[in-house]
Amino acid sequence: MRETKATKVYQFNETGAIVTSPLFASRPAAGFPAPADDLVERVLDINDLIVKNPASTFFVRVEGDSMEGAGIFSGDVLAVDRAVTPKDGSIVLAAVYGELVVKRLKQKGETHVLMSENEAYEPIVVSENDDCYIWGVVVGSVRIF
Repeated sequence: MRETKATKVYQFNETGAIVTSPLFASRPAAGFPAPADDLVERVLDINDLIVKNPASTFFVRVEGDSMEGAGIFSGDVLAVDRAVTPKDGSIVLAAVYGELVVKRLKQKGETHVLMSENEAYEPIVVSENDDCYIWGVVVGSVRIF
């Protein structure tokens, strides 16, 4: 088992080339195939779905299994927004003693606990004196099969 860590960080770039895919008006059934539908509703841009604050949003690819209970798996790409204020229960990207980790934030008075969503991992208890910095709140994820 491996702790869920960020392995690559990508900054959202409004001026860069955006790869888009068509979004079809029909929704395919999970059972029997639907007839072909050539009606394109609009062009789908993943940024439209999960990026609300382009200037403060970046993407990270994660590695490890400590957040599988929250539906975050090794290889997923997470959208992290620095403009969102972390609150109790938020999933955050945090730098703990120089290492980036993805955890659920639990606030207990002046103490913060970074919780895994896998019972095999112990919580990380941090106080004001510890080397811990919240980089941002996870606002979306993408899984590529």
